[in-house]
Amino acid sequence: MRCTALASGHCLPSLTRPPACRSACTSRWKPVQPVAQGALEPSRRTLLTAAGSAVAAAAAGGASARRAMAAATPAEGGPVGMEVVPAPEQAPAPPRPSLIPRVELAPGLEISRIIKGCWQLSGGHAGDRATDRTSGQAAIDDLAVFSAAGIRTFDTADIYGPSESLIGRYINPPPPPPPKEGEEPQPPKPRPLVQPEVLTKFCCFGDSMNQAKDARFVEQSIDASRQRLSMPTLDLVQFYWHDYGNKNYVVAAQNLAALQKKGKVKHVGATNFDVPRLQEILDGGVTIVSNQVQYSLLDRRPENSMADFCAQHGIKLLPYGVLAGGFLTDKYLGASPKQVKVDTYSKSKYASVIGQAGGWDWYQSLLGELSEVAKKHNVTIADVACRWVLDKPQVTGIIVGARNANHVADHEKVFSFELDAADQERISKVLAAGKQSTNDCYTWERGGRW
Repeated sequence: MRCTALASGHCLPSLTRPPACRSACTSRWKPVQPVAQGALEPSRRTLLTAAGSAVAAAAAGGASARRAMAAATPAEGGPVGMEVVPAPEQAPAPPRPSLIPRVELAPGLEISRIIKGCWQLSGGHAGDRATDRTSGQAAIDDLAVFSAAGIRTFDTADIYGPSESLIGRYINPPPPPPPKEGEEPQPPKPRPLVQPEVLTKFCCFGDSMNQAKDARFVEQSIDASRQRLSMPTLDLVQFYWHDYGNKNYVVAAQNLAALQKKGKVKHVGATNFDVPRLQEILDGGVTIVSNQVQYSLLDRRPENSMADFCAQHGIKLLPYGVLAGGFLTDKYLGASPKQVKVDTYSKSKYASVIGQAGGWDWYQSLLGELSEVAKKHNVTIADVACRWVLDKPQVTGIIVGARNANHVADHEKVFSFELDAADQERISKVLAAGKQSTNDCYTWERGGRW
């Protein structure tokens, strides 16, 4: 089945949403009841910025830069109906002490303050082949590198192509293939010594927004994620709803929350919900522990009303887009739009954000100020951008996507310094020269004004 829907940058033209029983998993799991045909097949269009004109359009801003993208921008449980292959005898060396702090997101759920974003494992993020580790065993091996550094909380989604399955293969490695004639058998890969926390999503588009009224549909969707992730209980399921014109989001959230009593879901969160709709869900009796929203030096929409609302209701913020697809790094300091190669879906998306936030010249002035702050603390622009968001109210952890593990050591430096009053003043001054949105989170992506 091929998905043709749009999920704000997380939707891919080649995205396939696997059913509950994948042929690749038959060696690991006994079949469970399959997800109904089409149950996980949303309908959306793919609107991506053309590689040759994306940055120029973004710098100009306006309608040409807008992209209707939706970023995705969830009690101990029993078995899923799957039989897991026993773990190998050998185990990896104990992890070294981590410089990445951990914090409680919800009762019984502690996470690393830097979360590895796994949208990059969905496809469309390969970029430079020499540094691409977004698929197959390379992606799985990199998960171990992040985990060893203390970044052992992973953010994924049911719509992120093979992302859940790759994480599942890291958590519970499949047995090695039988050796060919004359070859020595491969040793089995060990399970991780420390179990990662996995934050996944339940995303509704098109027909699935009607199907989500049915508790069985929601349960089948969650069972599929549990199987792909090799997790009997999901730590956090973050709920995304594409069109507020369809009012089924409250009952869908209630159906999701009902799975907590069955031990299939520990906590329920939200993704890209605005304040009015979050209030409706809370009024419907659903406890929401977090809202994953876009939040960065380029996009400060959570400061308009979301952060205050979340503080009032005990909801934590999990920002994504913190580095704007890599645009908030030293790599682009002094670059012209023509020098930028738009070779990933995330670059295409965040090029549009730059246009809305103030344009290319303003963006370069922001990088210049961030560079001076970074030099002062002997860190990078990316470290400063991450630290700025981490210090904001209600922010528990930040989601940082990565195509490989090359920057793990740089992530550790985020906690080696603090932004002082002079740094904050310098950054605030250049932000004031940009164009701050006056709307709620994700209004622009749903067709509203910035």
